[in-house]
Amino acid sequence: MGREIRRADPRTSSSAVKLLPLLIPGAFRIDVDPLEDERGFFARTFCREELRRHGVDFPVAQCSVSFNREAFTLRGMHFQAAPCPEQKIVRCTAGRVWDCILDLRPASPTFKQWVAEELSAANRRALLIPEQCAHGFLSLEPETELLYMMSAPFAPECARGVRWDDPVFGIAWPAPPRVLSAKDRLFPDFTG
Repeated sequence: MGREIRRADPRTSSSAVKLLPLLIPGAFRIDVDPLEDERGFFARTFCREELRRHGVDFPVAQCSVSFNREAFTLRGMHFQAAPCPEQKIVRCTAGRVWDCILDLRPASPTFKQWVAEELSAANRRALLIPEQCAHGFLSLEPETELLYMMSAPFAPECARGVRWDDPVFGIAWPAPPRVLSAKDRLFPDFTG
C-alpha cells in the first residue's frame, strides 16, 4: 500500500526574500525564493523584518498599478520631494521592463548616478527605490504591468521629475521610447 507524501505547505513554510544591495546606497534588488510543487509556487514578496535587517524602515502606505499597452512606453523620471518623500518597491507582474533608479541626493556618493535592472514577470524581481531617488522604466513588451508599493501616500504638491534624456545623467536607455507623456517629455534641465 502506498503512503501519503507530505509537501511543504506555503501557509506555514518559509519563503525567503533576498535583498541585494545595488551601487546606489539604500537601493536594493529584491529576489524571491519560491516554494514550488505540482500546484505551482508560493513566494513571499515583501518582508518588513528582512528590510529592517538591512536598515530599511518601509511602512506600506499605498499600492498602485501601472499598465502599459505598448512596448517601449517610457515613464519617468519621478520622485516625491520633501516634506513628503517616499520610498518605492516596484515589481513587474506582467511583461518585462528596463527599470532605472537615479540618485538625486546631493550628499550621496552616487549623486547624479543611476543603476538599472531588467524586471519581468518571469524573474519575479523587484527594486527598492530610496527617498529622493528618481524612478523610471521602459516597457520592453506590450501589455506590461508594474505593481508599486509606496511608503507614503501620493502628494501632488510634492511630485517632481527630471527628464529621462537629460545629458547631465547620461542614462543609457536600451531603446528610444515610442510612447512618452507630455509631462515626462517637458521636465526642465536638471540644475541641482
